[in-house]
Amino acid sequence: MKKNEQRRCDVLQYLVDEYIKNREAVSSKLICEKYLPDNSSATIRIDLNLLEKENLIYQPHTSAGRVPTIRGYREYLEMVCPQLNKTEYQNVTLLRNLLVQYYRDTPMALHYIMQLLAKETDQLSFVAEPQVSYGYLEHLDVFHISRNKLLFVVSLDSGLDKTVILKTENEISPRQLRIIVKHINEELVGLRIYDIQNKYLQEIQDKFGKESILFKNFLRGLHNALIEMSGYFIHFDGSVKFLEQPEFDDRHAILNFLSFIQRQDSLINLMQRHELKGECTILMGEDLIRPELAEYALVYARYDIYGVPGYLGILGPVRMDYRKNITLVRDFARTITETTKKGMMVTRNG
Repeated sequence: MKKNEQRRCDVLQYLVDEYIKNREAVSSKLICEKYLPDNSSATIRIDLNLLEKENLIYQPHTSAGRVPTIRGYREYLEMVCPQLNKTEYQNVTLLRNLLVQYYRDTPMALHYIMQLLAKETDQLSFVAEPQVSYGYLEHLDVFHISRNKLLFVVSLDSGLDKTVILKTENEISPRQLRIIVKHINEELVGLRIYDIQNKYLQEIQDKFGKESILFKNFLRGLHNALIEMSGYFIHFDGSVKFLEQPEFDDRHAILNFLSFIQRQDSLINLMQRHELKGECTILMGEDLIRPELAEYALVYARYDIYGVPGYLGILGPVRMDYRKNITLVRDFARTITETTKKGMMVTRNG
C-alpha cells in the first residue's frame, strides 16, 4: 500500500476511534495534533475530503468536523478486526469458574455470564438459549397439573431443563402416565432430541401405537411438546449506563429499539442468516433491515454448550467501542464452547 493510502486508512481509523469516544465531529486539526503531528492540517483535510467522496465519512454541518458513515464503520472494522486477534479478555478464568460451578445448571451459568457481559460493555447483553433439538435426552418427566393438562419436563445431558404445558385429548390416570413415561425413558434416553422428534417417536408409534389410542395420543403430545421447546428463547440484561447513552435521549429511539428486541424470531433469523462460523459477527445499518434501526449495531457470536448451539452478544448504538466489545463477545463465546466440550468439563472436589 502506498504511503498516502496508508495514511488515509490511519486517518479513518483515528476519526472513528475519536467519534466513538466523544460523539463529536472530528476535525483535521485534532487528528493532526493528536495522531499525525508530522503531517500538516492541510494534508489531513485532503485525506478527509477523499474519504468523504468515498462515502466513508460525512460532514453533518458546514464548518464542522466529520463523522463516520455506516460504510465507514464497516471499513474501520475490516482494519481493526485483524488487530484484535492479538488481544484477549483478561478474566477468562472467571468465566470458566462460573461454568464449572454451575455445570449442572446451565441456565444459571449463562445468566451470570450475560450479566457480566452487560457490565463489561455497558450495552444491552443477551443470551439465546441453546437449541434443544441438538441435545440428548437424559430424562423425561410428565406430571398432571389438571384433569386434562400435562407438564412435560425434558432434561438434557447438558444440564438444561425445558418445560411446556399441553392439553391432553384423553384423560390419563396417574398409573397409566407412570407406565407410559417409564417406557418412553427406556426407549429414548440417550438419543438426540432432533432424532426423537423426526424418527424415533414415529417408530415407537408404528410399533406400539396401534395397540393403544391412549399411548398414540401421548406420543403426539410429546412430539408437540418437543417442537414447542426446540426454538431459541432470548434473555436480555443491561445496566443503567446503557440507557444513559446520548442515542437514547429521544423517546422514539427507545421505542424503536424496544420494538426490535421484542421480535425475537426476527432477531434469531438475522443471526442465523449472517452467522460467521467460529467468529464474531457485526450487523449494522441495512443489515438490520428496518430503516429506524440504521443507527444501531448487533455484535454476536455462536457458542456451543456440551455440543448444543446458542448465541450471545450485545445490542447498542452503532457508535460503540468495537475494539473492546468484539474481544469480549468473541472470548465469552469461545470460553463457553471450549470449557463445555464433551468430556472436558472438570468439576472441583468439595
